[in-house]
Amino acid sequence: MNSISSSNQLKIHSPHFSVLHSRNLSNIQKLQLPVSLNFSRSLGNPFRSDFNFPPWSTRFVTSRCVTGKFSDPLEPGTGLNDATGPAQVPNKKGISIVKILKESNSLLPHVVIASTLLALVYPPSFTWFTTRYYAPALGFLMFAVGVNSTEKDFLEAFKRPAALLAGYVGQFVVKPLLGYFFGIISVTLFGLPTSIGAGIMLVSCVSGAQLSNYATFLTDPQMAPLSIIMTSLSTASAVFVTPMLSLLLIGKRLPVDVKGMVFSITQIVVAPIAAGLLLNRFFPLICNAIRPLLPPLSVLVTALCVGAPLAINIKSVLSPFGATILLLIVAFHLSAFVAGYVFTGLVFHKAPDVKELQRTLSYETGMQSSLLALALANRFFQDPLVSVPPAISTVIMSLMGFSLVMIWAKRKE
Repeated sequence: MNSISSSNQLKIHSPHFSVLHSRNLSNIQKLQLPVSLNFSRSLGNPFRSDFNFPPWSTRFVTSRCVTGKFSDPLEPGTGLNDATGPAQVPNKKGISIVKILKESNSLLPHVVIASTLLALVYPPSFTWFTTRYYAPALGFLMFAVGVNSTEKDFLEAFKRPAALLAGYVGQFVVKPLLGYFFGIISVTLFGLPTSIGAGIMLVSCVSGAQLSNYATFLTDPQMAPLSIIMTSLSTASAVFVTPMLSLLLIGKRLPVDVKGMVFSITQIVVAPIAAGLLLNRFFPLICNAIRPLLPPLSVLVTALCVGAPLAINIKSVLSPFGATILLLIVAFHLSAFVAGYVFTGLVFHKAPDVKELQRTLSYETGMQSSLLALALANRFFQDPLVSVPPAISTVIMSLMGFSLVMIWAKRKE
């Protein structure tokens, strides 16, 4: 009886097995997968008509074939022969140039330090990048932000209006107050020229820096969209807020062309971001083609924008009052980083992600677009000393921001 039942089972299963076997054989021939001798010996010769399969084996092979995975035994740990050897097909992944280009942003902290040292050691390496290139360079960075943003990012960030409001207050309330305080101290206490105090105040009036988004991404990747929207909102509203703050804080000391500043910010910031968003929305293929090239170009532009102001103003930086300006700029940024961190902790102390929010708003408050302040100083202020604090701020802000990135990243680990 056992032999009869076994033969019946073989009669039932063998037609399916033969059909599936022929299909898998054709697939194997198409794929040209190498099969070792050990594998053939372990299975026997399945194409022999006189080979008697036990009932359990025909059920197993048929069930495996029905799933369309007859060649699974070639994979380690899933088939009848688990031995690793020639039967395995290694999955070799080549190095992608596109991936390297996209990940070139990881070099940004090192590039900032290198460009700073190079500007100090050999200023002519950056002096060719004159002030007339600052506005186009900043416009390119804004365009890169627009290309990598969508309307969905804004929708997600607007779900946290309290955090957005706190970031905005840090940008255009806390920071200008600190700038005004250190600007007054620079003139009254340290006896520096009025134009130096005006330069410190101008730095405090501009919008957030795009480097703060990258710093947030390195520390808390999940908070990067919120940081991007905070910076975008402050950048967009800077068209009106920056000229008004400049007039309020500096207007009595130096002439301020409000209309010219509005036009300049629109040209440098708003237009490039809008162009990037529109290009991403209506011409995604073009964006996909140019997007891998934007990170290395942005790193190069950032290096030039950090090194050039320092190299061009090297005499002012190394002057007798250069150390005093450096000290004031360091104190200003340090106060802004601390104020953003403490202020967020007090407001959102019950939030589950309070630490992440504190770090994010600390970056937003402590890092601002010093390049924009430098471009405005060179264009609208006749005294060249006004551009010295923004030039120093460009370097100090980057170094302090990425130092916090390394400190907080190590603490998280």
